[in-house]
Amino acid sequence: MNAKTMMMGATGALALLSGGQAMAEAHGELTVGYFLEWPMPFEFAKVNGTYDEALGMKVNWVSFDTGTAMSAAMASGDVQIAVSQGVPPFVIATSAGQDLQAIDVAVSYADNDNCVVAAGLEIDKDSASELAGKKVAVPLGTAAHYGFLRQMDHFGVDVGSLEVVDMAPPEGAAALAQGAVDMMCGYGGSLRTAMEYGNVLLTGAEKEELGILVFDVTSAPAAFVAENPDVVANFLAVTAQANADWNSGAKVEEMIPVIAQDSGMDEAAVRDFMATFVFPSVEDQLGQKWLGGNAQEFMKGVAKVFVDSGSIPSALETYDATVNTGPLQAVEAM
Repeated sequence: MNAKTMMMGATGALALLSGGQAMAEAHGELTVGYFLEWPMPFEFAKVNGTYDEALGMKVNWVSFDTGTAMSAAMASGDVQIAVSQGVPPFVIATSAGQDLQAIDVAVSYADNDNCVVAAGLEIDKDSASELAGKKVAVPLGTAAHYGFLRQMDHFGVDVGSLEVVDMAPPEGAAALAQGAVDMMCGYGGSLRTAMEYGNVLLTGAEKEELGILVFDVTSAPAAFVAENPDVVANFLAVTAQANADWNSGAKVEEMIPVIAQDSGMDEAAVRDFMATFVFPSVEDQLGQKWLGGNAQEFMKGVAKVFVDSGSIPSALETYDATVNTGPLQAVEAM
């Protein structure tokens, strides 16, 4: 499924949204999407039932491979909140008319989302032009897709000269290992697997110098946020506390084994991953660097890249309305 097809499907599913929400609320349950092999502090609270206790309802958790799949699930009403959805799939969905809102900054990362070139090609940043004509596995409409487009633009590689195949990261990593593709772009455990068979063109720090930011948001349908302000605020409050416990170092050793088991990773991998993750505080998230303005401008830039590449037909004039800081402000006031 390409990005355009995905958007059409997500937009067409909007009519089912209110019914799906009503069903979830009628049963006194909440369904939340998240990623496996993507270790985060919230998983400690997830396993311990802290969300259920704070919200006074059963919270069901459903794992996804891509942020585009998260958008589709929220459009159909199957999922009410998505944790750590990449900004690019969020932008694609909102650009297509899906009424989603970013309600917090889930995580900032740069070295855990990248493209890996097959080792046998011996291509690095100084010879990236040799990628022309190669076959690349990219999960379309995701943060990895955005990073891929920006890197190819930086290196002057015409994306039209590449054979781009839409593959979820696990599939892309497997294809690279088997020699079926020359490069894969992805994140999480799949990126670690791919790096056993190749090398990245740019480090996280080098990408940030080019303005290629990589961060995820917690997102939810605007109607759900408006109709359930206490549920959303309490959900974010639990997440914020888990992040604070991790950031302080006070519970890290207690949290790692739990997070490792829940994310399907070993403890050493969780340590390596999370050492490069940044979990902004509520105060920081509400500041100009993030949801106070910069995130909205970044979303606009992401949309422009996708429009220019032909991945989406058009962008919103502004993405201000796609960010709702109300729930986080409520958390700050608690």
